[in-house]
Amino acid sequence: MLIPAPRLEHIVHDIFAAAGCRDREPNQIASRLVGANLVGHDSHGVIRVPDYIQWLRDGKVIANRQAEIVLDSEVFSVLDGGFGFGQALGEQAMQLALERVKKHGVAVVGLRNAGHLGRIGDWAEMAASAGYVSLHFVNTSGGGILVAPFGGIDRRLSADPIAAGVPLGNGRLLVLDISCAIIAEGKLKVARNKGVHVAEGLILDPDGQPTTDPLKFYGPPRGAILPFGGHKGYALGMVVEILAGALCGGWCSNPEVKQVANNMLSIVIDPARVQPRQSFVSEVERFVAEVKTSRTVTPDGEILYPGEPEARCRAKRQAEGIPLDDTTWSQLARVAAEFDVNAAAT
Repeated sequence: MLIPAPRLEHIVHDIFAAAGCRDREPNQIASRLVGANLVGHDSHGVIRVPDYIQWLRDGKVIANRQAEIVLDSEVFSVLDGGFGFGQALGEQAMQLALERVKKHGVAVVGLRNAGHLGRIGDWAEMAASAGYVSLHFVNTSGGGILVAPFGGIDRRLSADPIAAGVPLGNGRLLVLDISCAIIAEGKLKVARNKGVHVAEGLILDPDGQPTTDPLKFYGPPRGAILPFGGHKGYALGMVVEILAGALCGGWCSNPEVKQVANNMLSIVIDPARVQPRQSFVSEVERFVAEVKTSRTVTPDGEILYPGEPEARCRAKRQAEGIPLDDTTWSQLARVAAEFDVNAAAT
């Protein structure tokens, strides 16, 4: 089914408001989740609502948290989120980073003990929209251990997302949003809800054998996701774990931690401190244009820069509506009914 984005956002907002989130928090959660659906990252969209609500009930995430500054040395700050909702805490961390980069030209902000931060590209977009270049490293403390090390079969690392943002001209943004895992776990949720298999070479079953069945990943017993590029994604994931976890004063993936507690290290730089802003943007745009002139493998092929597919998907889904499979919609409607929220699609 296709659901208009404003209607879907209204439903999600009302669910979290009824669940006890106050002030701006229901809007922060709803806008970020639906925003992920808009850009085609359904794995980080409203499919997450039932999990978030269950975590709230179990005390694994806490409503209405304000991040506490535990280290403040102007260009390097560390915040502790106290296990609040990641969409609200991520915005708080980035607001601090934007304040500091405007003053100092660079800002490094660590955020630890946050609930699920959602689509990490959101935070890169937030900085790039303000004219800054940014880089973000994220891990989960323990509740999100999903990925086997290169050569292994047991879960030992989180998906370890990396995002980066660069401003282009005319409001366009170059946004990298990837994971060191070869597939996001949320995409396995989507496949499971749709009742379909995934491609080969992405996941292992509990015995370490390749499988395309997401049910064998979820178990019980559980399987594992592979790192992208074999040893390369694994090695990069190890570094991300350390930068996001240990360096922010949190955990690298630790099986003794039973909840999803994201840690994020964000580095934000003002390119105007190096050269006039327009000179920077012009050189980046020249480079992007040059890359896009490459001959394509197929006659009707096209070279897209990072973030361009998402921008196109956002425009399409804003106009036509957000597609949701029947299972995801029924799960959302069930949660809405528990809070007496009207979940009519139109």
